[in-house]
Amino acid sequence: MLAAGLSVYALYWVVGIVQPQVYRASFLLIALVLTFLLYPGLPTSRARIVASDWALALLTALVLTWPIFDFDQFVYRAATPSQLDILFGAVTTVLVLEATRRTVGWILPGTAIAFLLYGYYGPILELIGFDIFAHRGYTVGRLVGTLYMTLEGIFGVPLNVASTYIVLFTIFGAVLQHSGAGQFFITWTMSAFGHSNSGAGPGRTVTMSGFLLGTVSGSGVATTVTLGAVAWPMLRRAGFSPEVGGGILSASGIGAILAPPTMGAAAFLIAEFLQITYLQVISMAIVPAILYYLSIVLMIEADARRLGTKAVNVNLPSVWTLTRQAGYQFLPLVAIVVFLLSGMTPFNAVFRATILAIGLSFVRQETALKPRRLLAALETGGRAVLAVAATTATAGIIVGVVTLTGLGLKISSIIVDLASGNLFLTVLYAALAVWMLGLAVPVTASYIIAAVMIAPALTLVGVPDVAAHMFIFYYAVLSEVSPPTALSPFAAAAITGGNPFKTMMLTWKYTLPAFLVPFAFTLSPEGLGVLLQAPVSDIVRTVATAVVGILALAMGLGGWLRQVATALERALAVIGGLLLFYATTGTDIAGGVLFAAAIALHIARTSESNRRLEIQN
Repeated sequence: MLAAGLSVYALYWVVGIVQPQVYRASFLLIALVLTFLLYPGLPTSRARIVASDWALALLTALVLTWPIFDFDQFVYRAATPSQLDILFGAVTTVLVLEATRRTVGWILPGTAIAFLLYGYYGPILELIGFDIFAHRGYTVGRLVGTLYMTLEGIFGVPLNVASTYIVLFTIFGAVLQHSGAGQFFITWTMSAFGHSNSGAGPGRTVTMSGFLLGTVSGSGVATTVTLGAVAWPMLRRAGFSPEVGGGILSASGIGAILAPPTMGAAAFLIAEFLQITYLQVISMAIVPAILYYLSIVLMIEADARRLGTKAVNVNLPSVWTLTRQAGYQFLPLVAIVVFLLSGMTPFNAVFRATILAIGLSFVRQETALKPRRLLAALETGGRAVLAVAATTATAGIIVGVVTLTGLGLKISSIIVDLASGNLFLTVLYAALAVWMLGLAVPVTASYIIAAVMIAPALTLVGVPDVAAHMFIFYYAVLSEVSPPTALSPFAAAAITGGNPFKTMMLTWKYTLPAFLVPFAFTLSPEGLGVLLQAPVSDIVRTVATAVVGILALAMGLGGWLRQVATALERALAVIGGLLLFYATTGTDIAGGVLFAAAIALHIARTSESNRRLEIQN
């Protein structure tokens, strides 16, 4: 009931009037209480709620009720907090860190603690030779005043996005899942793409299912697990090994973070950080999402031919029959886009789409969201946002310290200095920095930290704000396929029984071509065409060359065209593909020539081989 109540409260916020800081504090209060009751503090207490969990829940209610009931005076004491403010602020910080530890592990809270120590012990850094990072240091009172009593820390932009955009879209996805829409999307895709005589057919079907399911999920792990439960038996029958099957499942599932209109939590943060509409974020994400799934389909095609997989007949009704029976399930997705195009806010758009989805569920008796099922959907939505709420609150601590100390500008200048102001090197170092950050923390936290520490480095060398933040977003997604937070591949390996590490590396291979796309829209002004942020001529040219670049990389990395490609053919294709992602006329021509040479060599060699075989026969 408490989880469902959190969902109802979020829905009420859309139509009601709640002061922002009051809403964020009360939302976090409910989320933390739920976290302490649902996520065990120790593995030994997994099956029950122990006394310490109740104690933490009660303590949360105390310290987060204080800013709400004393709000009129509370907000004016940020510069000079009272002793009680400092005590409650310190306890709130500890509670947020503990909730984050329970939901996503110890690395992110540990990182936040390091930042807090940095904020307090800044002057010591100068004494030990780290002058560039040193600052005058801030007292506990000043840190608490910023992190607990303003909208610059725990209750800042990250938590605001979690308590508005993210929770509403999470509820929307839960409603669609409980009304049968999620299963319908998988069934419809299997019917549409599963009837194939190609051994790659099952893999293509899973990929397209991941795309459709991802539009309502927004979670890489959730989409991977849902796909795996339904599609792994089909992949196994086709002859895909557990590792290859797991790679296909997780690569397709991770695309949920990139697939409009829901996307992942970081996409909502982009809109908030850049002060642009969510519709603009969706439009910028369309082409990269298509390129992502295109790369997976092409890589699967190459692997299927090389591995000799076989077609699997899918015993399902025709796609037209399914569309006639339940095609109305697509309407809520269409409705969100229509509402946004009409000028409606994202909050109102998803609110109305959710109401529409609930109403449409009654078209068929077996999918109707009657009170019990609707309560379950609201509970699912409330539970699903808990990890994000804790993560964004902790990320707010990091952002608050970075802003207070000016660390973000220092890190940015270091990156630019290391690159000597060179655009390509700056972008490359930024990619490595975000990737390394993603090794330790989830996508949402990775994006938030990088947005305040690494994005300024990109903008300093001339990368537009939208391109810088989209670049960081896509590289933050790499955390889903990178150890130790490679959750999607590990989840897929658990389903298929494959080796987790091999599954992770195969997932990396399937997704690698698409992760070169961000270089296209950061290295040259013409590249903004990939984000649909350029003149039409540039959009057509850059999208076309990006598609050809994906084809080239798929040939080079997959090692197959008509037959197995030689090392020379693969090298020419890879180099040509890389050049095609550098959106200038010279590199496009050079890349096209190298790719054409790889194709010509391959066709000449295989044609001669086939001719000799025919003569022998």
